[in-house]
Amino acid sequence: MKKELVFRGAATALVTPLTKDGVDYEAFGRLIDWQIGQGINALVIAGTTGEGSTLTDEEHREVLRFAAEKAAGRVPMIAGTGSNDTAYAIDLTRYACTVGYDAMLVVTPYYNKATQKGLVQMYNAIADASTKPVILYNVPSRTGVGIEPATYVELAKHPNIVGIKEANGNISKIVETFALVGDELAIYSGNDDQIVPILSMGGAGVISVLSNVAPKETVSMCRKFFEGDVAGSAGLQKEYLPLINALFSEVNPIPVKAAMAAMGFGEDYLRLPLTPMEDAHKKILLGIMREKGFI
Repeated sequence: MKKELVFRGAATALVTPLTKDGVDYEAFGRLIDWQIGQGINALVIAGTTGEGSTLTDEEHREVLRFAAEKAAGRVPMIAGTGSNDTAYAIDLTRYACTVGYDAMLVVTPYYNKATQKGLVQMYNAIADASTKPVILYNVPSRTGVGIEPATYVELAKHPNIVGIKEANGNISKIVETFALVGDELAIYSGNDDQIVPILSMGGAGVISVLSNVAPKETVSMCRKFFEGDVAGSAGLQKEYLPLINALFSEVNPIPVKAAMAAMGFGEDYLRLPLTPMEDAHKKILLGIMREKGFI
């Protein structure tokens, strides 16, 4: 790896506990402490799972500041600073650099999309403005635009661009990306059902929704693989697949918000256009969580 790893293993794409009155900082602080106590390798704040796109600008900045202060350097901290407005993404990135973040996670520009040329120029502009490393976030099912493997080759040339959260779901394209830039960029699974397959190609870990509920187990899945216990790692991937499927039975973060509320970390409250989980899906999710001893 030609660029230094921000983290190796499992990073939680952390939920942001909300109420009708705003951010529940008491629950948020307890959640951060619990995650670190469970051995998580890093935390991602105000990303997709953290409902960053529905936070006001003031809330987004305060959530970032609070989380960095609460973590107090105990684990690497990664700020979700992506936007479809490049100027805003640059401004938020600069702010996160000043309040203690170790890296930025920058999603592709949703709705207005962009050509591959536009993506290169956008990411280079954000990376130029950042004093910390940048991890690219590719999730075309949500944003409507994907980063092509050949585009990663161009982006890898920037000294501040160090990694990829790859959630395109297309294993063939992911293998091609490893072949082209696997020695240049750290590649993290962005899908919990593909952790071990991506590790098997040389992946550096996962940025996970599952680890909100099961941080210790998600860390163990990665650690076993790195230690050579591939069968043990694969066993955990298969064991937790029903929980993963339940956590994605509705659009993220609807199910994981219900899960974290059941575990005592805030209310089951989301901002429109997201709505609470359907009862039938919630019954399955909570049933699996009880079976596994999470509630």
